[in-house]
Amino acid sequence: MDPDFWQEKWQKREIAFHQAAANPLLVSCFDQLAIAPEARVFLPLCGKSVDSHWLLARGYRVVGAELSEVAVTELFAELGLTPTVSTVGKLQHYSADKLEVFVGDIFDLSQVSLGPVAAIYDRAALVALPDSMRKRYAEHLVTISQGAPQLVICFEYDQAMLAGPPFSVDSAEIDTLYSAVYHLNCLAELEVPGGLKKKCQATERAWLLSKQ
Repeated sequence: MDPDFWQEKWQKREIAFHQAAANPLLVSCFDQLAIAPEARVFLPLCGKSVDSHWLLARGYRVVGAELSEVAVTELFAELGLTPTVSTVGKLQHYSADKLEVFVGDIFDLSQVSLGPVAAIYDRAALVALPDSMRKRYAEHLVTISQGAPQLVICFEYDQAMLAGPPFSVDSAEIDTLYSAVYHLNCLAELEVPGGLKKKCQATERAWLLSKQ
């Protein structure tokens, strides 16, 4: 996916993907990760998601990666936080209280820069990437997180009906991408009310990826 695509989306405020409330599958399934209070949770391609608000309100430490500086600036502002900004390699690092976000290309984020994380919450990253990038992304995520367990939320629908993003990522692809590293468990699924982008029927599924 061309980085300019997402930068333009934020600049033009074409952010229908941004939700006004925490994802229902996050709320119902996150405890299945069984991580400690105040644990550090990684959100790839986090945008300004209110899922971050939900996690912070429950005492977790949140570290994100996001391409758009606009999104990150708004995230901190909406939380009433004034970040300290520094440069880490090719990335900008925003940090305040229990929230930090690396701004730039997620593939420039290293294991050393990220630091230890107890879990990954992936709601908007895997489904935002075309199939040509998903294998590289999945491998990179495993590497920089040292195989941390994941809660992954995906859409499944007829890709011929909608170009994406978000793209359809079905159970077979989750198996292909992650079964060599994780045990896979589909925790829950929800039908998307009114269909995805009001154009086609879709199912949203939550996957628990636990260490083998």
